[in-house]
Amino acid sequence: MKLTIERSALLKSLGHVQSVVEKRNTIPILSNVRLDASEDEKMHLTATDMDLAVIEAAPASVTQPGATTTSAHMLYDIVRKLAEGSQIEITLIEDSGKLEIRSGRSRFTLACLPVEDFPVMAEGELAHRFSIDTGHLRRLIDKTGFAVSTEETRYYLNGIYVHATDENGEKSLRAVATDGHRLARVDTDLPEGAENIPGVIIPRKTVAELRKLIEESDGEIMVALSDSKIRFALDGAILTSKLIDGSFPDYERVIPSSNEKILTVDNHAFTQAVDRVSTISTEKSRAIKMTLKGSQMTLSANSPDAGAASEEIEAQHNLDSIEIGFNSRYVLDMAKQIGGDTIEFRLADSSSPTLVRDSEDENAVYVIMPMRV
Repeated sequence: MKLTIERSALLKSLGHVQSVVEKRNTIPILSNVRLDASEDEKMHLTATDMDLAVIEAAPASVTQPGATTTSAHMLYDIVRKLAEGSQIEITLIEDSGKLEIRSGRSRFTLACLPVEDFPVMAEGELAHRFSIDTGHLRRLIDKTGFAVSTEETRYYLNGIYVHATDENGEKSLRAVATDGHRLARVDTDLPEGAENIPGVIIPRKTVAELRKLIEESDGEIMVALSDSKIRFALDGAILTSKLIDGSFPDYERVIPSSNEKILTVDNHAFTQAVDRVSTISTEKSRAIKMTLKGSQMTLSANSPDAGAASEEIEAQHNLDSIEIGFNSRYVLDMAKQIGGDTIEFRLADSSSPTLVRDSEDENAVYVIMPMRV
């Protein structure tokens, strides 16, 4: 194998695939990235953790086709530190089985493992296929991803639940995430071909890697899925992942439908005030209290060790008065996804789930559980 590749092209592709590789691996081959130099003037890079695999192609001048595997993180660090705009020569030395990397006056020799040992992730039959605009997919991920649970014991919450819905003749592709403390539900137009897809839970790591792939992409991304696997394909990159084998809870039961007490605040002023006041709250609870009196809402926090903080902001509402507590981090995570100028809180009482709406996105619904303060 022998080829020449431009640093930026290799760095971009390596940046996508190396993050799939776990820092600590008991199986040595899973620490490696597979490099395939093909006659179509491309180098294909593949990385996997056995649950997720990413393949990406980068343009290269291939003198001699071939394949090998080498340390993903080591190769990424080397390429990252080479001079911007430089050309990189990569050669597999047949006699020693090592990979030689040359760029300018720099020369590196890396150990390799046999390409035959690199695992191939079987996709199986992916019966459902459709394409979705990358902008729509980014929106679904960004507006729900913050609510994905990191609690491994409730593994079925460790991802985004995606399914097709038909409510009052309105067909949508819906993404839902919850960690038991907050919930995010977002709809987008149902792509053609997605009408009969099964409800699937896309793992948290897969969502993160997918978001990196579509960061700078426009146009369509092709999606194929079954009950157990999903594949995304765009711009010379293919991401294949296992799905979470579990049942997502009946999230509709959590979304309140009779919260008639409406509170509206300026998004920017509210977010800034919560951020300032929460500085004083304890690291464990991160609790803040919202108190309404007249047209003023007071945000406050108390800490036995640190002290107290409060700030008043203007508010519009139809309540007599209320005191309600929330986890400030949960509130800020949610507020970041609000695109409009105002946030609308729909409340029942200080101990019931609170519904939150975006003034500019009627297809986004958020729920946050209050806490005692």
